Amino acid sequence: MSSAPVVLGIDLGTTATKVVAAGVDAHVLHQTERGYPLRTEEPGEATQDAVQVRDAAVEALAECAAWAAEHGHEVAGLSFSTAMHTLVGLDRSGAPATRAFTWADTRAAEVAARIRSDRDTAAALHRATGTPVHTQSVMVKLAWLTGSRPDLTRDVVRWCALKDFVVADFVGELVTEHSLSSGSGLQGMSTLQWHEPALEVAGVRADQLPELHSPTTTMPLAPRVAAAVGLPTGLPVVLGGGDGPLANLGVGAVQPGVAALSLGTSGALRVTRDKPGVDERCRTFSYALADGLWVVGGAVSNGAVVAQWASEAFGVDVADLLDEAAAVPPGADGLIALPYLLGERAPWWEPGLTGSFLGLRRSHGRAEMTRAVVEGVAQQLALVLDAVRDSGAQVHSVRATGGGFRSALWADAIATALGMELGLAEGSGGSGLGAVLLGWRALGEFDSLERAAELVVVGGRATPDEEAARLMARRRVALERIYETLRDLPL
Repeated sequence: MSSAPVVLGIDLGTTATKVVAAGVDAHVLHQTERGYPLRTEEPGEATQDAVQVRDAAVEALAECAAWAAEHGHEVAGLSFSTAMHTLVGLDRSGAPATRAFTWADTRAAEVAARIRSDRDTAAALHRATGTPVHTQSVMVKLAWLTGSRPDLTRDVVRWCALKDFVVADFVGELVTEHSLSSGSGLQGMSTLQWHEPALEVAGVRADQLPELHSPTTTMPLAPRVAAAVGLPTGLPVVLGGGDGPLANLGVGAVQPGVAALSLGTSGALRVTRDKPGVDERCRTFSYALADGLWVVGGAVSNGAVVAQWASEAFGVDVADLLDEAAAVPPGADGLIALPYLLGERAPWWEPGLTGSFLGLRRSHGRAEMTRAVVEGVAQQLALVLDAVRDSGAQVHSVRATGGGFRSALWADAIATALGMELGLAEGSGGSGLGAVLLGWRALGEFDSLERAAELVVVGGRATPDEEAARLMARRRVALERIYETLRDLPL
């Protein structure tokens, strides 16, 4: 007996590719995964083997396609999601001539600092492209590579994102789409074309980059990959988009005023709106989704990793330590943490920042210190929310997802810092489901992405403690002054 058709969402992550199968009802039916290593041999390095990622995508897709066939689900199409801010150089044959540089590669830090030292130029680039001048930016990585690393670039004739390389194998053409390219720092928000001033900084020409398309553009599946995964040649392949914008779609945060918040090793908060643009102080990013929708928000480098650090530092299992910290009243007995263990992205975009505790006393122990770093991350996300609102976006509700929410402390602390209820959308499929819903939109099953997002259901909820929320808000007024003071100290 045949079952309902599915779209398979291929989500290319930093350490694994996941393939999600879901029908037009947005219900995730199956998921497969293939992992791969992240190389960190050189200081600041965080790279992938592009061929290894492509092969993992093919293997995970073949497994998911086999599951669909076994259970009677026709595969209506494929759609892609990907980690943003990746870069790979290709040789004349289209093969990788470099490793794939990920968002986490920080070797371009000095170049980013040099560009940012001219504040007017950095702000103009940020406002034109929607992408902060930061080590994660493809523009900055290219400026570093073309300006000082000829050892890595001697055989490169073209540049693309990692997803572009993978998709080229699937469809036989090197193309990209506006959602992913909007996070490169190379695409103009108002034109959706390559931005010449950014190309000049990067040291590349437009003809060295892929052709730009809409995220809902479909192309036929090439015979070689079709045979490898057991799907028909010519099956529609939807180009898809970046994992951040698609995560908003995957948790149903597409309607005006509904923000998506994710908490894994790092974290992010984004809200969808119908026009691009960043806040006046350039604290936010602005990335395209599709159908004229954009997400504005910010990613923080330090999420649940701070609890893992505390667990390792104190020699206590992370779940037990978070339980201890949950017993400490909000405010951590007067202890404040700036949780910049991995530098920081939004809203400061300073990769060299370091963490600190303020107000440390003899009475404070591991529980208070853990509570303080958790609340520090929550406050950082609240600062992102403040910047999003300053950009002109309204936010009245938040849908949250991510592994960090396995601990109730994280949900409570973040709801309290934001001062609003969190809807927990665990098990939604995240950006993989977002890719599926975008795929169904491209195939004509939805008349809008807003309609697709309505199908995503929220599970649990976390409600803020009102008195603690007032305390967090008072503290947040001082946090920017503290950050600026510590940033300028010659440590």
